[in-house]
Amino acid sequence: MSTVIEVAPFVRIDDAVARARNAQAFYGDAPRGVRSALLRGLAEALERDAAQLVALADEETSLGGARLNGELARTAFQLRGFAERVEAGLAHRQVDDAAVPGAPPVGRPHLTRVLVPLGPVAMFSASNFPFAFSVLGGDTASSLAAGCTVIVKPHSGHPELSRRVHALAAGVLRDQGLHEGTIAFVDQASREAATHLVGHADVAAVAFTGSYQGGVALWRAANARRRPIPFYGELGSINPLVVSPQALAEGVETPAAALAASITVGCGQFCTSPGLIVVRDDEDGERFVAALSQALSAQTPHAMLTAAMRRGFESAAAHIAAQSGVIVRLAAPAQDAEAAAPAPRLYETDAASFIANAALHEEMFGPAALVVKVRDDAQTLDVLAAIEGSLTVTLWGAQADTASNRALAAASQRIAGRVLFGGVPTGVAVCDAQQHGGPWPASTQPQTTSVGYAAIERFLRPVALQDAPQWAIEANRAGAAA
Repeated sequence: MSTVIEVAPFVRIDDAVARARNAQAFYGDAPRGVRSALLRGLAEALERDAAQLVALADEETSLGGARLNGELARTAFQLRGFAERVEAGLAHRQVDDAAVPGAPPVGRPHLTRVLVPLGPVAMFSASNFPFAFSVLGGDTASSLAAGCTVIVKPHSGHPELSRRVHALAAGVLRDQGLHEGTIAFVDQASREAATHLVGHADVAAVAFTGSYQGGVALWRAANARRRPIPFYGELGSINPLVVSPQALAEGVETPAAALAASITVGCGQFCTSPGLIVVRDDEDGERFVAALSQALSAQTPHAMLTAAMRRGFESAAAHIAAQSGVIVRLAAPAQDAEAAAPAPRLYETDAASFIANAALHEEMFGPAALVVKVRDDAQTLDVLAAIEGSLTVTLWGAQADTASNRALAAASQRIAGRVLFGGVPTGVAVCDAQQHGGPWPASTQPQTTSVGYAAIERFLRPVALQDAPQWAIEANRAGAAA
C-alpha cells in the first residue's frame, strides 16, 4: 500500500521558510539596536496580554495559573536578558591578532575572528513549557539575539495559545517595521511535514525540545541532508540524585518532602525531574525511602499535558515495574486509570540489577522515580557510570572536601551538564553561567546550552578575516550602531 503524503502542509512550510529567508537578508545585518528593540518589544507584548494568555494556556495544559504566570514572567525576563546581551555586544565579539613580521611559526598575518549568524532556525516548541520553551521561548530569543530569523513549529499540546502568541509577535514586527518572516510560523504539522522543515535547503539550524524518539528522527533527518546542519536537541533525562549518608544526619522527613515535591512538580513533566534516587542500603536509607514513599502518596499532581503523554507515562511506569529485581514501593490506586491526574509511583531495585538492565535507565516522563540501593561509594560510582547522558546530577551530603566526594563530583561531571551540591534539579535559572544540556541522550550537542545567555552561541558561526581592510572589520562590527 502506498503512503499518501499531504502536499498542503509542505507548501505552507515552504512559504514560511521563504519568508524567513527573505527576512534574514535584512535582519542578519541589522544593528544591535534593532535586535534588542525587538526582544524588548516581545517581552512587553507578553506582559501586556498576560491575563488572557495565562487563562488560555491553563485551558489547554492544566498547568495552573500560578505556574503559568511564573513561566510567562520568566519568558519576558529572558527576552530582556538577551536584549541586554545584544546591547553589550555578545553577538559581535571580535578577537584581533595583529600581524607579526617574519616567517611562520613566529610570524603571522593580521587575523580578526568575527561571528556571523547561521541563518533561519527551525524551532520546535516543547509541550511542557508553553511559554518558556515555545513560540517566544529561549530558543527563539537566542536565535533572534544572534541575528537569525526563526520558523516556529508549535506543539500540538497548546495550539491556540501558540497562535495567539505568534499573533502578538507579528504585531510587534509590524510596529517596528520588521519583515513578517523574522518570526515565521508553520502551525500544526505532521511528522512528515516536520521532517520536510528540517530538510529544507534554506533552514540553517534546528532547535528541538521533546521526546527521544521524535528528536532522534529529526536529528537523523538533519544529518541526512545533502548539506547537514546543526541540530540542537534536548531529548530527555533521568537526572540522578545521590543521597549520601551525611545528607540524612538530621533526619529523613525534610529531605524526603523536598524530593517528593520535586518529583511531582508539573506532574513530573519537567525535563529535570529527578527520576533516579541513589541511596545507601542501610537503616537510614530505608527510613528515607519509606518517608519518600509517604510524602509522594500525599502529593496531588494535576492532569498531564495530553492524553498521549498520560498513556506514555503509564506504559513507561508499567515497563519499569515489570523488570526483574524491581520492587513497587508506591503503586497507583486501582481507580487511577480513570482519574484525570496520575498518582505518583515509586519503584526500587538494587545496584547490580540497575547496572545490568538498560531498561531501568529509561525515563518515566511523569510523577515517578526509581530508587537504587547501593552498598558504598564504589557502588554509587558504578551506578553513575552505567548512566549515559543526563541534564543534571544532584549530590546530597557532598559538602566536605573528601576523596569520595571528589570522585562523586568527577563522575557526575562526566555524565551531566549541571551538577548540584544541594537542592533539587527542577528549576533552571536563566543567567550567563547556566548549562542546560548534557551528553547523549540528554542532548545532541552537549557543548551547548538551551537555557541561559550562552545559548546565543549555538546560532553564531566564527569566521577569521585575514589581512582584511578596515571596512570589512567594521562591517561586522556594524552591530555597534544603534
